[in-house]
Amino acid sequence: MHSLDQIKLAIIGLGYVGLPLAVEFAKQRDVLGFDINQTRIDALKAGHDATLEVSDEELRAAAGLRYSANTQDLAACNVFIVTVPTPIDEFKQPDLTPLVKASETIGRALKKGDIVIYESTVYPGATEEDCVPVLEKHSGLRFNVDFYAGYSPERINPGDKEHRVSTIKKVTSGSTPEVADLVDALYRQIIVAGTHKAESIKVAEAAKVIENTQRDVNIALINELAIIFNRMGIDTEAVLKAAGSKWNFLPFRPGLVGGHCIGVDPYYLTHKAQAIGYHPEIILAGRRLNDGMGAYVVSQLVKAMLKRRIQVEGAKILIMGLTFKENCPDLRNTRVVDIVKELGDYGMAADVYDPWVDAAEAQHEYGIVPIQIPVPGSYDAIVVAVAHDQFKVLSDQGIRALGKREHVLYDLKYVLPRDAADLRL
Repeated sequence: MHSLDQIKLAIIGLGYVGLPLAVEFAKQRDVLGFDINQTRIDALKAGHDATLEVSDEELRAAAGLRYSANTQDLAACNVFIVTVPTPIDEFKQPDLTPLVKASETIGRALKKGDIVIYESTVYPGATEEDCVPVLEKHSGLRFNVDFYAGYSPERINPGDKEHRVSTIKKVTSGSTPEVADLVDALYRQIIVAGTHKAESIKVAEAAKVIENTQRDVNIALINELAIIFNRMGIDTEAVLKAAGSKWNFLPFRPGLVGGHCIGVDPYYLTHKAQAIGYHPEIILAGRRLNDGMGAYVVSQLVKAMLKRRIQVEGAKILIMGLTFKENCPDLRNTRVVDIVKELGDYGMAADVYDPWVDAAEAQHEYGIVPIQIPVPGSYDAIVVAVAHDQFKVLSDQGIRALGKREHVLYDLKYVLPRDAADLRL
């Protein structure tokens, strides 16, 4: 095992998680940033991060960071941090393909004394049960004899310029006590908020996966309350503000639950739970409710249109926002697509407008071609699906101007004052 000053670091996967991490480490030491996407590597070499997590100025300042898509460059490194995606497939099962492929690549570069640290969200046991055997197979080395592993779950919040890599407390772990100490010391070089050294890799994996599972269940509860209050004619936000006057009421809000974490991580935990013979009740109920919110939103919209005698079939709808959250270009697992699909099932045509998204990425991922600019007076209904600052600046008059003389305005994100929209969650 190498000492702290002997570490030659490689970050595998330069997305929303890996790039900010690599930039932080590059302030302290030389770092190899590796990604299989040559286009991504070329863009970073040219000084621009399309995810907007790292500014051009920060990239220029990261003098110790070099980029590569060449697997041969990994041979010179001895500590590898894996930050590849861990999505779910169409059947909502964990898809470990990126993680396994990264492990294969690292395995071929692995040498005695090397350490592989995983940051990707997984179910408890995945590092040692799924990844380590791949490392052993492709390296010919023995785990905890010739090489070691660690797990330090990412806590990146895309688009958040206040809570950054270095200012969020980091959970760390290692496959032996000595490795755990080294992994913790490595991260403490960049994490000013401090670290929490977990007692095992499985504990660290479990801690990560329940963070977002807890948020998912809490949001599901608020979504269910919103459905109930809507039926009762009570404004949900007003209720939440009143309840929030108590010090220990948690400030969750209703809405679409997408993104790379909250809408995905619970399925990793439930998959593992079912594998060991336990069927989760509350977690899966929360997932079902949150996954059904797109259909609920469209059903409410259709009812409001019918009350105003607006023809539903053939109607033209403007969807404002496609990203999974405000003020960032991240399209991963956005549930706005559920609204678009549901509108299509009713025979309605949707224009999607989002100044943050890359049009080519939206088309590639979801078959959606965003419009450049909405034409005023064109829409039978408008759905404010994401709370981008650009939409807030428009105000209700600016947004209303995009609709026909008779239209429905549905504000999912409380962007507008209460009486300015026809519908709210």
